[in-house]
Amino acid sequence: MIRVYAHPPIIAILLAILIIGGCRQGLKARGGATLALINGKVWTVDENRPVAEAVAVRGDRIIAVGTTEQVQPFIDETTEVIDLTGKLVLPGFIDAHTHFMDAGLMLLGIDLRPAKDAQEFARLIKERAELLPAGQWILGGNWDHERWPVREHPRKELIDPFTRDHPVFVSRLDGHIALANSKALQLAGITRDTPSPPGGTIAKDTTTGEPTGILMDRAMELVERVIPPPSAENRLKAAQAAMDEAKRLGVTSIHDNTDPLAFATFLKLWREGRLTVRIYMWRGVEEFEKLSSLGFSPGFGDNMLKLGAIKVFADGSMGAGTALFFEPYTDQPDTCGLSIHTPQELERMFIAVDKAGWQIACHAIGDKANHMVLNAVEKMIKANGERDRRFRIEHAQVVAPEDLRRYKQLQVIASVQPSHCIDDMNWAEKRIGRERCRYAYQWKSFLDAGVRIAVGTDWYVEPLNPMLGLYAAVTRQTPQGSPPGGWFPEQRLTLEQAVRLYTLGSAFAAFEEDIKGSIEVGKLADMVVLSHDLFKIPPPEILNTEVEMTLLGGHVIYHRER
Repeated sequence: MIRVYAHPPIIAILLAILIIGGCRQGLKARGGATLALINGKVWTVDENRPVAEAVAVRGDRIIAVGTTEQVQPFIDETTEVIDLTGKLVLPGFIDAHTHFMDAGLMLLGIDLRPAKDAQEFARLIKERAELLPAGQWILGGNWDHERWPVREHPRKELIDPFTRDHPVFVSRLDGHIALANSKALQLAGITRDTPSPPGGTIAKDTTTGEPTGILMDRAMELVERVIPPPSAENRLKAAQAAMDEAKRLGVTSIHDNTDPLAFATFLKLWREGRLTVRIYMWRGVEEFEKLSSLGFSPGFGDNMLKLGAIKVFADGSMGAGTALFFEPYTDQPDTCGLSIHTPQELERMFIAVDKAGWQIACHAIGDKANHMVLNAVEKMIKANGERDRRFRIEHAQVVAPEDLRRYKQLQVIASVQPSHCIDDMNWAEKRIGRERCRYAYQWKSFLDAGVRIAVGTDWYVEPLNPMLGLYAAVTRQTPQGSPPGGWFPEQRLTLEQAVRLYTLGSAFAAFEEDIKGSIEVGKLADMVVLSHDLFKIPPPEILNTEVEMTLLGGHVIYHRER
């Protein structure tokens, strides 16, 4: 149980005055803490002092870390004191890859992730159609046909009979495939004669030549452009739903790559002081020149909302069969995947964006895509010179050994999502074979090579819950515990490594390691209190661990109800 006091007993203060020595204090003055956490186990992620018992906070900053006795001198009658009763405290989790607004809209839309087969998928859409007025779009998705007994893409014929009055556009959980019904295809002008756009695929029936409703990567844009944008009111509701989910799960900072309209919503919440998560916002490369013309520059904002990186795509996803590989897919020998941009286009974009001083976050999943991006980075560095640019490759899922070494040489950050691994391992070997899977999701090899790692979830693609990510990182097993010992267990991380990468590693990837990511004097007081001591429980119990309390800038923004 966590106990909250208005002020400490006077005897404790007198005793504390006698044992001040050794306190890691940021200030010489006594008292003045607005908040103190005492009698806990504080895992600081600070190599100089990994474990402590207590933390004192003034305003939004940490002013002391140490034993409970060492922190007592910073407490006076104005201090809010929280007795942790032995609970574990970690730095607030920093999710290095989210689609935050999209995830919030998903929370408001239809969730197809629970569908266990095509029939249940159709039933969920039918039930939603029955609740909506004619003409309203059915959006959302998160379906995964790889979990179904028959692992085939759904087709428009599955849902057309009961969605004649509703355009439907629902995406697979990886965001690289979507199913459109006939009405949505009609509104988008997609017919049997419509060619697949560069970097995308319109799936067509091999017999009739008619579109099946499945659209991949840039083909999805053909429908997206005719979907009415959510109203400002719905965007605010979506942002609030996403922020509520973040604070419930102890996520105090996110790196976000949501659509352009999200920017205005986040700016509104920021200016009104209503943000409850720190946002390091990326914008798509197509917005690069517009941002500059409007006067936005890298680092615009403050510690709550900051413009950070420019996002670029090199390929698609392995689940969609559009991640780019050197060799064909094992189960689709007629394709090696898709290149969203040519190598020359990547080089030109990287050089221009980097020259303007922006960080770059480039999506690359397949081995050829990673190789192509590293080649472009090499040319970018030659063109623009050396600097601390912290180029990021998002996902970095399948990387050849020789390119893994180039990550280190070029100082590229691998931004990874461990929970992808324990989903994808159910079908990855079928897609690309066991040998290539040896070089998939190779977090330990990255660390051994000296490569910097940031950790996230790719929410909405995977749940935002950091406990799932930590469990995946240390076990490489499904939540049910398979396979025994983990999938390619040599790539497992220790819990200490996983926590560090989920906090300080992600802070580094946003140039923010000096203000967040660890519990140290002078840093922002973003912390999370957990129901279980992760360092003492067996890995399966990580999944049962809940957030007791989330603190952002020294304020309790979430307290679990009992």
